Amino acid sequence: VQLQASGGGLVQAGGSLRLSCLISGSGFNWDDYVIGWFRQAPGKEREFVVAWRVGSTRYADSVKGRFTISRDNAKNTVYLQMNSLKPEDTAVYYCAAGRSSLIWSRLDDKSLYEYWGQETLVTVSS
Repeated sequence: VQLQASGGGLVQAGGSLRLSCLISGSGFNWDDYVIGWFRQAPGKEREFVVAWRVGSTRYADSVKGRFTISRDNAKNTVYLQMNSLKPEDTAVYYCAAGRSSLIWSRLDDKSLYEYWGQETLVTVSS
């Protein structure tokens, strides 16, 4: 399973960006996996942002009401729509995938995610 994240960039505070996570590889079954987004700001630990599995989503409190995760099954892609961006959203963002049965009760435990995409940088200017 391979994940490819994209869509980062520079945006002013209050603006929007959409990140994409393209998932490929044989044997991947949407029903079995959680797709999560994490971010890591300079000098900070990597933190959980949002997760998706079939029929459910979970958001970190810091992004509720501003970020929306969705899936396009035909494109094998999970999107993270980020609205009302704040300077504190500035970070390197990663998408990750892991077994739903292991992760759903511990979404913020990054060690449980098996697969990681490369980073995509989001910079929000004030």
